[in-house]
Amino acid sequence: MAPHPPTARPGEVPWGRVVAAGLLAGFTSGLFGVGGGIVIVPALALLAGFPPKLATGTSLTAIVPISLAGAAGYATAGEVDLGYGLLIAAGALAGAVLGTRWLRTISGPALQLGFAALMVAAAVRLVAGGEADGAGHLDLDPGGVVALLALGLGAGVLAGLLGVGGGIVIVPALTIAFGLPLVLAKGTSLAVIIPTAIVGTMRNRSSGLTALRPGLVVGGAGVATALAASQLSLDLDPDLSAALFAGLLVVGAARLVATARADDGEPETPAGLGSAD
Repeated sequence: MAPHPPTARPGEVPWGRVVAAGLLAGFTSGLFGVGGGIVIVPALALLAGFPPKLATGTSLTAIVPISLAGAAGYATAGEVDLGYGLLIAAGALAGAVLGTRWLRTISGPALQLGFAALMVAAAVRLVAGGEADGAGHLDLDPGGVVALLALGLGAGVLAGLLGVGGGIVIVPALTIAFGLPLVLAKGTSLAVIIPTAIVGTMRNRSSGLTALRPGLVVGGAGVATALAASQLSLDLDPDLSAALFAGLLVVGAARLVATARADDGEPETPAGLGSAD
């Protein structure tokens, strides 16, 4: 078991920036059905001085309360598909174990670049392909079940490795490949993210790759904005919602490219910024 990094002194964490990151992450999560890691990871790294791997691990901790609030907002309107969600979650839990294990030993620039290309392709398809609002569910035959499990596995690996909830993959896949309306895909995605982020947090905790207190502060700050944004998303025009989500995918792809270029030579153990709990 890897040792926990040194505990940060209170003055070393810029709490105002941490709270601001949580507010923005919560809004992003609720509006788009993602965990918010696309905001949390760069905010912790660039604004709060977290080393990249610690920012990635801490992001999953923050995603737990944020995704709970967002999922509750969609569930009250009946916009969560539990059947799809359970199958995706089963694959995602296994993927999160793999992703957090790989986070300890690899930086993954090739994976990040490949994922960035996939996100751009999904953005183009969402906007140009007319899948702003899916026609309905596909039948869950054996092939469909396997496809949902595989989707969850891939999303879980990315959650553990990159500190995102996985919604950045789940939402466009459910809309484009499985025909779910976009708002239902968002709600289902957030429901899947909850157990995925919990497992990822537990795994990262055992290896010292999460700062528990800052993560909980980020997550707590994002609860109200996640719930409010989920309600806003319910009434968004499907075409506008698809265009906004495509924009999020492009921003996420750009961040991954920048991260991949900067990953080489990152410190394995944080210097002075640790578990902070």
